[in-house]
Amino acid sequence: MVGGAQSFRRAISLLRLVARDHAQGVRAADLASSCGLERSTAYRLLAALEEEQLVRKDANTKRFHLGMSAMQLGFSAMSRIPLLDLYRPTLQQIARVSGDTVFMLLQQGEYCICVHREEGPFPIRVFATYVGAVRPVGIGAGGLAILATLPDEQIEAVLARHAASFETAGLNAQSVRRIVARTRRLGYSETLGVITTGVSAVGAVIPLPGDVRAAVSIGAIDARMKPERRAQLGEYLVKTLANPVPSAG
Repeated sequence: MVGGAQSFRRAISLLRLVARDHAQGVRAADLASSCGLERSTAYRLLAALEEEQLVRKDANTKRFHLGMSAMQLGFSAMSRIPLLDLYRPTLQQIARVSGDTVFMLLQQGEYCICVHREEGPFPIRVFATYVGAVRPVGIGAGGLAILATLPDEQIEAVLARHAASFETAGLNAQSVRRIVARTRRLGYSETLGVITTGVSAVGAVIPLPGDVRAAVSIGAIDARMKPERRAQLGEYLVKTLANPVPSAG
């Protein structure tokens, strides 16, 4: 029974890593290395996950992505997130008023997951992230807003453990510290082309009790995000999230 539980935990660890890098996919060798597994063990577990359609292997790149069964589970869970149900009318209002694309993120450990996307009426839409995307906390406007609420020692730990991810986003530890200080001072975060070139965003946390952390961001093309408008949207976000639109339920 112990062996079965150990195999289960190892398989779940592999599945989490695949989910984290679902968009670009992950090589089996990298998964094995990240989990500290022998390659033969990782391959056996990945084969079992593939049989259950929890992961799928791209025939061309040989990289693993989430399978249909995993995505069905994820979408089923995200359709009934209590916090999302509560804030959905607010997200719709923010998208309508700003005209732009609105994202909601939840923090899970050292990562943030995008749980909702709301489109505004402006015809040019941005695709900086997608529902189900997982990134280290601190990458993107919503993630930076959440990062700024953490104690400094936790921020340093995140920066150390996820340096490569921040570097890919064009950020280093020093620049993130400056952004965190500015975010704390303003009450909202700003990003300029961090995840997607030509896209700017502002983000703010949802004031919640306890250790639950969530954030909302507004993304738009750079031409719509001049400094004055970023300030207006940032202040609007903070005010609106503190006084959410009542839910019909």
